Amino acid sequence: MAQANDALSRIQEYRAQIDAIDKEIVGLLNARTEHSLAIRALKPDARMGLYDPRREEEIFERVYRFNEGPLYNDNLREIYKGILKVMKEMPSL
Repeated sequence: MAQANDALSRIQEYRAQIDAIDKEIVGLLNARTEHSLAIRALKPDARMGLYDPRREEEIFERVYRFNEGPLYNDNLREIYKGILKVMKEMPSL
């Protein structure tokens, strides 16, 4: 029984750490969104299209260089594809 209680206590500790990390991730995603929207607003004046597939590939390649695991690059690509999809669908401010 003591072992089960210890395991439950450790699970709660890990979950608390995950909750704190999630809070940071949400803050960072919102900051990223603000920058993305600012860039989107400037693109017409710079005579740039709103979508640039080369830029997306640059983002993926940069994220891969940051990756120290345990996530695989393919995992990060899927996560970032979702992030970039949301960024494209965000209404302009």
